Amino acid sequence: MTSLAPIRKIFFGIADRHQMFRLFDRHAQRPDRWQTDDSALYAGEWFQIAQAQHDYMLEILPPLWMRGEMFAMREFLTGSITSVFYTLRINGVARYFHAYCDLSDPRSPYDMRDAIVERERRPVKAMTREERIEHIWSATHDDYRGYAGADFRPGHRGKRTVIVYGRSGTRFQLLESLTDQQISEKLPVHFRHLPCARAA
Repeated sequence: MTSLAPIRKIFFGIADRHQMFRLFDRHAQRPDRWQTDDSALYAGEWFQIAQAQHDYMLEILPPLWMRGEMFAMREFLTGSITSVFYTLRINGVARYFHAYCDLSDPRSPYDMRDAIVERERRPVKAMTREERIEHIWSATHDDYRGYAGADFRPGHRGKRTVIVYGRSGTRFQLLESLTDQQISEKLPVHFRHLPCARAA
């Protein structure tokens, strides 16, 4: 069920307008697009945006609903997955977020809100390995990321890949198999030395 998709932060920092639209469909290059149920790819993804982006999305179309600090987009991305935008006061500061929620589960927007607040209230900045991997995927230009094809073993085909640089030149490598050193090299400098947190 899509409602069981893990809640995950996919981008660190505040996404600007260009980044926000890229993050809305960061799986656009997948080879089987539209041929399978893509709900699990999106459900549970979230990232921070600026107030200007939040207000812009609110003004595009009348929302499907508004509930306190959140509103849902009327247009669904796939199946019962749609964008939910939040205004949340965290540690005394108003912050803005976008998330993909599965509205077939009435608790989904509330569970998402609680997960965002819990994650962002942590006093020490840290990133789990999974968050580092997701940020790399989100921040990598389309020309430098892709999906494993015929050059990979059958069990790996269709998995996400990114360009890596080595002594023998450049090649695509499975995103999930990046070493800690490769992850560090691909992260922005100001994220490289953040402590590694354990997954919740």
